[in-house]
Order: sequence, then structure tokens, then C-alpha cells
Amino acid sequence: MGCCHYYLLFTKVFSADVYELITMTVCYSIYYLFSFISQLKVRQRATMGAYTYVSELWRKKQSDVMRFMQRVRCWEYRQLPSIVRVTHPTRPDKARRMGYKAKQGYVIYRVRVRRGGRKRPVPKGIVYGKPTNQGVTQLKFQRSKRSVAEERAGRKLGGLKVLNSYWLNEDSTYKYFEVILVDPAHSAIRNDPRINWICNPVHKHRELRGLTSAGKKYRGLRGKGHLNHKARPSRRATWKRNNTLSLRRYR
Repeated sequence: MGCCHYYLLFTKVFSADVYELITMTVCYSIYYLFSFISQLKVRQRATMGAYTYVSELWRKKQSDVMRFMQRVRCWEYRQLPSIVRVTHPTRPDKARRMGYKAKQGYVIYRVRVRRGGRKRPVPKGIVYGKPTNQGVTQLKFQRSKRSVAEERAGRKLGGLKVLNSYWLNEDSTYKYFEVILVDPAHSAIRNDPRINWICNPVHKHRELRGLTSAGKKYRGLRGKGHLNHKARPSRRATWKRNNTLSLRRYR
């Protein structure tokens, strides 16, 4: 009986240890399985799309690849007219962020703008008026080169409407921009509820009235919130209004 008692006691202890071991093994297996799944989810989130890789390339403009590509492209751009149509955007990621779609009705034009300041357009350098306004050189244009590129594209292509633009390249003499234009008479544009707002006549020559993204930037209208409520119609107009002495005349 003593041997049987010891045998039963050993069997109970052994079975309890085995049960505990199996339980711990299952728990650890479940834990490692869930941790592996969570790592997979993190890896899936970390993977980037094609346009993200393209934008990362354009962020590293001083890399050997981008420097070589930009120099070769700049040489090609110099041989072509100042305003030329391109079949597809050179920066597809940037073009899509600016509103471009690869569908009928959207066109891309590359515009070349000369760098540097702006001389006052007066014949023979003669400026009439007070000495404070006699300057001809060393004058800075209030608008950006990008807005000038949009203006030139809009004037040349009067039947299209300027949607947006972005920087493309530059050398010592010129800056190059790609301008996105939309055909308001195309059925694909008129039937698209996301873009057919531009077919309204009030959006004629948006680029000439500072209504594009570049136009709002040089007008100082990029800010939001209560600190920018009185910034209309532009930052310079607000400064002039606040710093001009206006007195009533006795008549």
C-alpha cells in the first residue's frame, strides 16, 4: 500500500507539473503570436507608396542623382521656348498634391521666368515726380516668380484656367515652373463635381487677381485664426490702411 500511495502521489504531482508546463507554453505561444502580428502591422504602416518615394527623392536635391538629373534637364529647358506644353508632369507627386489628375481636360505647361530684380519700365531711365520715387534699379517686385509664371501661362492660353503651379528647376539665369491648367469647356471637367467649380465665370483669370495658391501667398493670406482676420485684402494693403493718416477736410 505504501508503494501504491507513493505512486499515486508522484502521478498527481507529475500531472500537475505537466499541466502547468502546457499552460505556460500555450500562453507564451499566444503572446509571441500577438507580438509578431503587431510587428507586422507596424511594418505595413511603415511601408511607403510610390509617390512618397518620389517626394523623398525631390527632398534630397543635393544628392548625386538629383544634381545630375537637374543639370541635364536644365540644359534641355534652355534650348526650348519659354512656354512649352509637356505630355506629363515632371513631378507627378507634387502635381497631384496641387490638384492635377491624369484625365482629359488637364494640361501641363512649363514656363521659364528670368531671375533677378525688376527695373522700372521708364524710357531712358527718366522718372518724373518726387526724388523719393526716382529709383530705376535695385527695385524688388512684390510678386513671386511663380505667380509671374502663372500669369504668363494664363495670358498665352486664354481658353484655359490656371489651377495651380509648382517649382521645377532653376539655374543662374532662369527659374522653371510647371503650371497646371484646366479646360473649362471639356465635358470631363464639367461633369466632375470635384473640379467643375472652375467652370464658373467668376474664376476667369484667377492668376491675375491673386486667387491661386501662389497669389494668396504673396498677398500674405496663408495664415489662419483670429490673428489674421483683418489681413484682407492683403498684408501690404492692411499696412497701408493702418499707417495712412486720413483727416476730414473742412469745406
